[in-house]
Amino acid sequence: MRRFFLLLMFFTPLSAFPAESHGVPTSASEVLHFGSFAVTNSMIMTWLVTLAILAGAKIFIGRPQLVPSRAQAVVEELLCSLKDLLAPIVGKRVISAAFPLLVSFFVYILLMNWSGLIPGVGNIGAWVGEGEGRHFQDFFRPANSDLNTTLALALISFAGWIYFVLRYAGLRAFVRETFGNKATRSEVPLPLYLLLTVVFLAVGVIEMISIAFRPVSLSLRLYGNVFGGENLLHHLGGILPYVLPVAGYFLEVLVGLIQALVFTMLSAVYIGLVCNHSDEHAGETHA
Repeated sequence: MRRFFLLLMFFTPLSAFPAESHGVPTSASEVLHFGSFAVTNSMIMTWLVTLAILAGAKIFIGRPQLVPSRAQAVVEELLCSLKDLLAPIVGKRVISAAFPLLVSFFVYILLMNWSGLIPGVGNIGAWVGEGEGRHFQDFFRPANSDLNTTLALALISFAGWIYFVLRYAGLRAFVRETFGNKATRSEVPLPLYLLLTVVFLAVGVIEMISIAFRPVSLSLRLYGNVFGGENLLHHLGGILPYVLPVAGYFLEVLVGLIQALVFTMLSAVYIGLVCNHSDEHAGETHA
């Protein structure tokens, strides 16, 4: 722990761009080219973190054993805790199928968020260009500070939502939950029931618009928080080196954890809004 703190202190002054820079660029920068294929600094960081995840799982866990090792026991306990948290949200029928996707979101986003705290990320690079176009080109950029990455994650979440809803609830249940009249015909007068039918149809249209914007909200929320944190660390390094950026590091550790949990929980909530309710309706019909 002491060595890591010393590394933070050493690299903290480098976390601020020079005076002629205006902070972290809003988009990823192209670092390499293979013909027409461009490799950005966020793509490089994505590949490195993915390799680190695979290598860490292989080294510290290896082949799962009936009598788990200490590392395997820790991982299993964390996975069980996360599964217990998500199971009431998505429903008992869906949790076994949806959990691999949801836990992958959590682990992947969490480590990608924390990758920006590795000493050297965001400040190792070179000056390119000349004159007014001269700018600092960093070689490594946290993947979730690139809107392309967060949008891809949001689209995967949206595709998973479509699959689980159609597979475990069905199109009929989705239409009923979105546009159906929630009042019971025997409990309200016919004119009021017809009026409520029109109201719930209008609410369903609004809900469809909300569903269509889910990938936008998921991607922008994650991108905005991670990108804002990167800018915060860079500017803190310019205000008071060695002190403020280190405090910002601990703040970003918490923010990275919260954003990974928020993305995972929202993906689970979207699935459970239909699938979990369809389980309840099935139980009521059976009773």
